[in-house]
Amino acid sequence: MLKWNDIINFSVNGNLEPDIRVEKNEDEWRKQLTPEQYRITRQKGTERPHSGALCSAYEAGKYHCVCCNTPLFDSTIKFNSGTGWPSFTQPIKDNAIKYERDDSFGMIRVEVMCNTCDAHLGHVFPDGPEPSGLRYCINSESLQLDKE
Repeated sequence: MLKWNDIINFSVNGNLEPDIRVEKNEDEWRKQLTPEQYRITRQKGTERPHSGALCSAYEAGKYHCVCCNTPLFDSTIKFNSGTGWPSFTQPIKDNAIKYERDDSFGMIRVEVMCNTCDAHLGHVFPDGPEPSGLRYCINSESLQLDKE
């Protein structure tokens, strides 16, 4: 189970290797994604709180990257954080997520991206529930739910 110290270590010293890599040029991403998905995943945007379709979805399934279809999160570790974005306590696999320091907007945060295709997903914070204490705060537009 990943903890906050693991996340900081990845963001400072480098991430685990992904199982595979998916790389496309900007035109290919634009053709594949909606304008909002492109803005969020490829240009590091964010959606307004409480606006995402997956914010209040709690059906059983796996949440995949909207860009490359890599499984990222499982519905069993999704929780209602009250923040207005889908929140999770752990990724499906330790190497599914890539972590980078983000000091935009005058604050220090840890950005989370799909480790397969570098899609921006959101951020992770150390204020989640036990046992991990992590809160992955993810944009709905960066995910697709594969219902079981």
